[in-house]
Order: sequence, then structure tokens, then C-alpha cells
Amino acid sequence: MVDIVKQTTTKLLKPIDADKNIFDLLDDRAKRTPDEEIIRYRDDSGQWQGFTGTAFRAEVVALAKGLIAKGFMPGDSIAILASTSWQWTALDFATLSIGCVVVPIYETNSAAQIKMICNDSTVKCMICGTDAQRDKVMTVKDECPTLRDIYVLQTGAIDAIEELGEGVSDAEFEERRAATHGDVLATIVYTSGSTGTPKGIELTHANFVFTVYSGFQYMPEFTLGEDQAMWLFLPLAHVFARYMQFICLAGTVKLGLGSNFKTIIKDFQEFKPTLILAVPRVFEKVYNAASQRAGTGFKGRLFNRAAITARDWSRAQQAGKQLPLGERLRYNFYKKAVYSKIIDVFGGRAGRAISGGAAIAPDLSHFFNGIGMPLLEGYGMTETTAPCSVNPFHGYKIGTIGLPLNGITFGIAKREPGADYGEVLIKSPSVCRGYHNHPELTEQQITDGWLHTGDLGDIDDEGFIQLKGRKKDIIITAGGKNVSPGELEAAVMKSEIVDQCLVIGDGKPFVAALVTLDLAGVNDWLATQGGEPVANLEEAAANPAVHAEVERLVDAANSQVSRAESIREFRIVPDVWSVDNEMLTPSLKARRSVIVEHYRKLIDTDIYVPRKNK
Repeated sequence: MVDIVKQTTTKLLKPIDADKNIFDLLDDRAKRTPDEEIIRYRDDSGQWQGFTGTAFRAEVVALAKGLIAKGFMPGDSIAILASTSWQWTALDFATLSIGCVVVPIYETNSAAQIKMICNDSTVKCMICGTDAQRDKVMTVKDECPTLRDIYVLQTGAIDAIEELGEGVSDAEFEERRAATHGDVLATIVYTSGSTGTPKGIELTHANFVFTVYSGFQYMPEFTLGEDQAMWLFLPLAHVFARYMQFICLAGTVKLGLGSNFKTIIKDFQEFKPTLILAVPRVFEKVYNAASQRAGTGFKGRLFNRAAITARDWSRAQQAGKQLPLGERLRYNFYKKAVYSKIIDVFGGRAGRAISGGAAIAPDLSHFFNGIGMPLLEGYGMTETTAPCSVNPFHGYKIGTIGLPLNGITFGIAKREPGADYGEVLIKSPSVCRGYHNHPELTEQQITDGWLHTGDLGDIDDEGFIQLKGRKKDIIITAGGKNVSPGELEAAVMKSEIVDQCLVIGDGKPFVAALVTLDLAGVNDWLATQGGEPVANLEEAAANPAVHAEVERLVDAANSQVSRAESIREFRIVPDVWSVDNEMLTPSLKARRSVIVEHYRKLIDTDIYVPRKNK
């Protein structure tokens, strides 16, 4: 029995049909806006192209018929390993429309991870974006007994699949579509768990359909407004991006699709989105770029003062106050001279941005709020089919994850002994069906209808939810990547020369590690290398051969994970972590919060170099 001490709910404005499928969302849009451009993208030559509602539906149906002709049956798993593109979206809708299961795979996943995912979800077909991705899959194909077909988008997969389906009738497609009800499994999304082994999360059509219609009710200004547009460049392997793809196409939004980060600013400026969707790292990069362009002279000083004024304005606005007259005059000057130019980076039409995947630094939120583009922080998990709370367009609160979407309830569990806050729990029709092939984990994580998030938090008097830390040790980088540190730490600590390894990076742009050495082990290892012994940990940490060996260990650990999960920087600290100095628990586990706080200066000023003008 779950002991709930606080809860907050946003009621549904009207019931949501739980039996619709995801293709129905596109079908409804095509009927409403058959001749309106609903998708826009750059072709291989860099020219803008698009699909109307009718044309994109036809593309999806042609692909679905090809998959039927190939013999894929309801429940068969088809994996997509490719960058964000209209082809990804079309294949997603096509696969789902005939009752097959989409298994998204990140481009950065290692061959070992791809093998594990293929075998766990019995993938029958892999659609790769490039020849290089296919080559990576081929290194493990013989160890994936169910994987029979591999297609490559780069070399004509779309045309090949559509050609296969030319003999499949509309009636046969409609029969498969009609049999795909809300309770049918739509996708298995793999995410890192506390053990480091990815777990497959099962999401149904009803999970996505509920979250889409809940989003319509919560933010109609965007999802159902006129002349709305969003440029989607986040990986569609991430459930947050995938959900936004569905809600845009189901609503009235023109969806731009691309993945070339080298042209992202140009894409923003030419596509002119009305809403920006990104992880905190993107906004950090925009801020950093603006600061660096300003330089250190007059323009740099102007930017510094403008940034301070923007934050001051934001803090006053959040407190329901106004700046003094002199500061208001300066604010209005900066609005034209500085702030408008930053908003122009995003195309000039974006009045709001939704940030997800990781927490935003308050200073960054206040800066963007002050310049006129609030970052509406939200919260979601793969287990909740992406967003389950977000700050409203009006009345948002910086430092919170907003209010529940319509039809969703947040609860705070009774605090455990010694804890300052209780665990955040969620009850919603958007909560996943469970963990694939892990019924015991499903029972553990979803009890009495409540999903245990692993996060600690609180609910204020107005129902806004605040996060206060993580119950477990999963790291979420600024880019929104979930990283389980245990696997990396264990790999580095295999060596005799390493005493402890702590992987860090929560809310940071990349993963890093702090490493301590075992003095006796170091000297034993040096002896085998023909090296001279060291007298203390300071000498050991400074020894080039020892440093090179730790680097080799880190590289070996990194080879087992994706690039986004890999350790980019490490520092050897000449200290001993023990129970006595409270760095270790009695069971000799690293006390993460204590260690991170102890090395705060090293982390903030050396490993993660601070932003200028901040």
C-alpha cells in the first residue's frame, strides 16, 4: 500500500478515447488539412521540401503495405536506427498502423547494446539510416537469431519497401489498421536502469493517444493554434521527441524535421518556429555563443549588463514585482539592442520554449525569461510516455516542473527515515504497461496504480511540483541522456591501481569521473612495468605512466557504452575515501552527494569550465 502525503491533479476537460491508435491521429489531421503542408524538411541538396496532409498519409500507407507484403505480422518488432528525418516519422506511423512494434535505437548505441536490444525484443527487421550504421549491426547480426532483414535509408530503403507493397490492397491495409486497438503494444523503448543494463519499457497506442489529447487540453495555444510551427531535431529514439512528433501532427502544428546540428541556427532562422523544443544544453550553447561573440570589450560589457538586467527582471516578475524605473528603462533599451538579436537566432517568432530531459540551471531560466522567451520546464519519463507535467504558458514558475497535464495525478510518498523529501509518484493512463521481460520489476515500480519515479520532490500550495534530487544514482546529463554510473565505475575499478571511481555528470554537458588510487596496487603495477615506486598518493597521481593506465581503463569502460554515456574527462584525486571521512558508507559504497560537494571547486572550475559572463 502506497502512503501518499500530498497529491495534485489537473482534471480532464473531456474524456479521451482509449481505443484510438496512433495512425488515427495522422488520419484525422489529413482529413482536416488535406492540402496544408504539415511536414517540412531539407532534402539532400539542402533545399526545403514538404508534405501535405494527404501526401504524407499516402506515404505512410505505401510503407505500411510494403511491410505487410514483406510478411510482418501484428506484434512483430521492427527497429529503427537512424537520425531524425521525415523517413523516421513515416516508418514509425507505418509500422504502428499495422500493429507491429517499433523499437527505436540510438545512433550512439554500441554494437553490444544493439545486440542486447535486438534479442530482448526479438527484432525481425532493422532499418538503418546509413551504411556505417548497417556495418555496425552486421558485426552482431549472427548473434541475433530473429533479425532477418536490414534496410538502409541512405541507399533507397523507402522506395524498396514501397515497391514491395504495390500489390497490397487498401482493404488489406484497413483490416490491419482496424485491428490495432488502443491496448496494442506500440513500442519498446530501452533506457538505462540502476544495474546499467538497458530495460525495455512497453508503451501502448493508448499511452500515446492519451498523452497527446491531454496535451491538447493543457496547452491549446500551441497544439491547436493557428500558424504554429516546431523544428524537431532531437533524436526520435528519445520518447520526448517522439511524443512531440505525434502531438504536432495530430494538432495544427507544422512539423520541421532534421538532425544536422551544423545547420541548426540556419534551420531555425529559415523555418521560423513558434515554439522551441530542446534539452538544456541547447540553450546553454546559445547563451555561451552570444557571450563569446560579444567578446571582452565594450560589447562584452554591454552583454554582461544586459544579462544581469534580464535576470533581475525575471526574478522581479516571478515575485510579482516591477523593477525600479531606471532599471526598467535599461531593460527596454536592452530588449531592442541585445535580447531581440538572441530571439532572432531562433527565427524571431518563438515566444516560448519547452525544455526537458534534465533540470535547467535557474540562472539560465531567468536569463531566457528576461529576454522574452521563457523556458517552460517540464517533467516526464519513458515510463510516462514522455511529459506528465509542464509549466503553463501563463503563470509559469521558474524552479518547478509545472502542473500535471490533464488527467494526470502526482503524489508525494511519505518520507523515508533520514530523507528530507518523499518520492514523487505518478498515476496516469500514460503510465507504461510495464518492463519488457521483467514482470518483477514492473510489480516493484508500479504499485496500486502509482509509478515510483525514483525522484524526490514536493508540491507547493498552488499544485506546482518541485524536484529535490534523485532517489537513485541514475545520472541525467544536460543533453537528457540517462547514464547508469555503476557499469562504468565497475569497469574502471577492475584494476589493482584504482581504489574508487565515481562517475558524475548530473545536469552537466558530459559524463566525467573522479578516480582515487590504491598506493600498494600502484607500486605493484609499476614494478611490473619496470618503473620506480612512488612514496605517496600525490606522486602516484602525478605519475605519467599511472595516468596513462587510468586513461586506458576509462577507454576500455567507454567501449562498452554509447558515446553519450562515455566518460569524457577524468581527474585522479590524491585522497583516500573511507568510512571515517564519510566518503563511503558502512557497506563501502561511495556517498555521491558528499563526494561531489567535497570536490565542488574541482568539478565546477576544472572539469566543467564555467560559462563566461554568467
